[in-house]
Amino acid sequence: MDQFLSNAIQLITTYGGKIIAAILVFIIGSIVIRGLNRLIGNLIEKSKLDGTIKNVLKNLVKYLLYIILILACVEILGVPMSSVIAVLASCGLAIGLALQGALTNFAGGVMILIFHPYKVGDYIEASGAEGTVSEISLFYTTIMTIDNKKIMVPNGDIMGANITNFTAMEKRRVDMEFRVTNDIDVNLVKEVLLKSSAETKGVLEDPEPFVRMTSLGDDAYVFTVRAWCNTADYWDVYFDILENGCRALGENGIDDPESRMAVRLVNEE
Repeated sequence: MDQFLSNAIQLITTYGGKIIAAILVFIIGSIVIRGLNRLIGNLIEKSKLDGTIKNVLKNLVKYLLYIILILACVEILGVPMSSVIAVLASCGLAIGLALQGALTNFAGGVMILIFHPYKVGDYIEASGAEGTVSEISLFYTTIMTIDNKKIMVPNGDIMGANITNFTAMEKRRVDMEFRVTNDIDVNLVKEVLLKSSAETKGVLEDPEPFVRMTSLGDDAYVFTVRAWCNTADYWDVYFDILENGCRALGENGIDDPESRMAVRLVNEE
């Protein structure tokens, strides 16, 4: 018992001052860190960065400050910093290997939030998924398809693939093909399709609609209609041009070659 008390007194005498100093440094450092977090947080909030990036930066600053504080306390306790750094490096390597996929997605999420290839509400096609972006997190992008299916795509996969953003620009062009029989006057078909597309609600006058014959076959001519509209009106204009064009062709007696039936008479004499 006497030996135990002697060792305890010696331990307190040797390390008591360092422990008290480390505790005081941690308490004072925590107070300072809270003040710095508020100051830096206000500066980050005033920036024009994305909301998710703001939260990541604020948390990153807080964690870095606490790591520095803990290392300072460890130094006060007399633990060799070389040993601490070696342990941290080993842990970091092990964690990095275990979370390699997650880190790739995290890096992809940061790149998306920095470069803004798309934003919430955009209609995109990326990494085999197509739909409207409903959420962008640091690890996944959530896409809602036209038929209301929810797809969560890893950000690492998206940043490693082509991204098509259908709503990035204010205007889009509608391309539509019409097949007609090859015994019809070409100028008449162009006139009918041009008029029907120009009168379609949502079609812009500038650039003006375009109608030309773009290919031909043994029994058909193919005419292409190109018309510009605001991106928000794309699908309405697309279907209206199709319906109005078919109706106009029918009213002017212009047939689709597939609607005709060929009849062959055979003389059996």
